[in-house]
Amino acid sequence: MRSEMKTRVKNAVSLAEADPSSAESQEALRLAIKNIDSAKSKGVMHANQAANRKSKLMKRINALKASS
Repeated sequence: MRSEMKTRVKNAVSLAEADPSSAESQEALRLAIKNIDSAKSKGVMHANQAANRKSKLMKRINALKASS
């Protein structure tokens, strides 16, 4: 579960670097957040850690959107 979560986050960031406004990158971001929430609900990570990861991911994506 942890490995899949990391992979989804990497995919979301790499697609956002290519084209942050594309539907494909939006879907990858949605799947990454969904996977983080799933890991939290299954007890793989603490709720605060999940919130921190989602926050960090959104900051990164928004910075990419602002720079393009």
